[in-house]
Amino acid sequence: MRRHTWAARAAAGTLAAGLVLTGCAGNENDRRTSDVRGGGHYAPGPGGSNGTGGTGGTGGSGTDREAAPEGEQRDVRPPADYLSTFALDVDTASYGYALRTLGAGGLPDPASVRPEEFVNSFRPDYPRPEGDGFGVTVDGARTGEDGWSLVRVGLATAAADRQGERPPAALTFVVDISGSMAETGRLDLVRESLGILVDELRDDDSVALVTFSDEAETRLPMTRIKGQRERIRGIVHELATTSSTNVEAGVRQGYDVAVEGHREGATNRVVLLSDALANTGDTDAQSILDRIEEERREYGITLFGVGVGSDYGDAFMEQLADKGDGHTTYVSTTEQARKVFVTQLPTHVELRARDAKAQVAFDPKTVERFRLIGYENREVADEDFRDDRVDGGEVGAGHTVTALYAVKTRPGRGGPLATATVRWLDPKSRAPREASGSVGTGALAPALWAPGHDSLQLTAVAAYFADRLRGGALPAAPRLGELAERAQAIADRSGSKVVRELAEAIRQAAKLRGAEADRDTGAEPGDPYSG
Repeated sequence: MRRHTWAARAAAGTLAAGLVLTGCAGNENDRRTSDVRGGGHYAPGPGGSNGTGGTGGTGGSGTDREAAPEGEQRDVRPPADYLSTFALDVDTASYGYALRTLGAGGLPDPASVRPEEFVNSFRPDYPRPEGDGFGVTVDGARTGEDGWSLVRVGLATAAADRQGERPPAALTFVVDISGSMAETGRLDLVRESLGILVDELRDDDSVALVTFSDEAETRLPMTRIKGQRERIRGIVHELATTSSTNVEAGVRQGYDVAVEGHREGATNRVVLLSDALANTGDTDAQSILDRIEEERREYGITLFGVGVGSDYGDAFMEQLADKGDGHTTYVSTTEQARKVFVTQLPTHVELRARDAKAQVAFDPKTVERFRLIGYENREVADEDFRDDRVDGGEVGAGHTVTALYAVKTRPGRGGPLATATVRWLDPKSRAPREASGSVGTGALAPALWAPGHDSLQLTAVAAYFADRLRGGALPAAPRLGELAERAQAIADRSGSKVVRELAEAIRQAAKLRGAEADRDTGAEPGDPYSG
């Protein structure tokens, strides 16, 4: 049975509260309320956690362990309405594209706003494990509205040692050179980014290059970096735009080249750089998705989608990356591109987990209802959590993944609140592993906006902002003007540039929404939600 809830990059600075920050919609029917009043027996999560969590609002950090055979972890499952299960997602493209759209004076299409990608564009400083797998942190705070709290599940992988050993990378770059890529900030940004990356990769890494417009062309077969840097830079420098956009041809040839150049023991990845505006060839995503899934399963080749351009096929790129067990980001400036290709990609070629999924079990004795904010497109059936044939998410070194829940607790009830479990396959042995963390009602901070909670507050601001942009109505959600003030206060305390960018984006959205309301309803300017 599926859960029934009320629907659910690069390092940039450190907050005084311990945040590392990075810069990057579901169907309305999926954003629904589940009134879970039933009793039912709550059983602890794997590992025997009693769900009491930590103290003071920091929650509990889980421990990594080999997964027991399927079916042995929980003798009695919580009622289905108290389970929330989803594949992990480290995408940030939705946030990056929203910033680009707002900066150009427009509001993003609500359908392109995915709250989890707003939230995951900022990296809290969660405890990290040693080696592969995840550290698990669960915390939260009360919002002050009629029993509602925000509960945060934070997952973190160990950072990569840039000078240490890692598997070699075999990267196939598939570059869009269609006419639409001639716009400033598209192909010129791609050329610059790839030129920088060539200097960052190691001698034992390999790269291939495929370009596409109306047809696809292999510019460089899989080639070891050692002794070839100047040759590769020369090929990148010569890239020029032409004709229409046949994404299908590019992706197919890219995967052909990746399969031909497949390296055992290496991280084999296709990196698609495009505005994803397919207009020639097979523009239906399904046949492309089928091909991507086939190569992922047979060869372990994953997809990293990098979006560019003021017009951007966000939904199409997300579909490609989800099917390719990869992730997406969006870049519109040289600084963002440098972060992605210099800071992220060289380190993230080292995998920490394959097919990672999370399941959060809420205690029916203390929880009346809950909503997972975002992740609609990553929903997994509850019974498939421990079915390792079901696709999850690929997570690299140094990543964090955050899931935020709006939770209404039962009046006067205290005790265990939620246990979060993450399950993944070891990237080397493919053995399943799990880790868990818990939180109780006593560990919730008394007030979300009280001093000392910058990390959780920033997560809340990002989630509330996304939900406002897509027309949602989370409980206790501040108006845009107040959200901008909250973000600015965090930026002032931390000196973080990316949080200042968030504050400015919220202010811009408030202005645009205010003007829109004034035109459409005659409301007073400055109040984007009047009427």
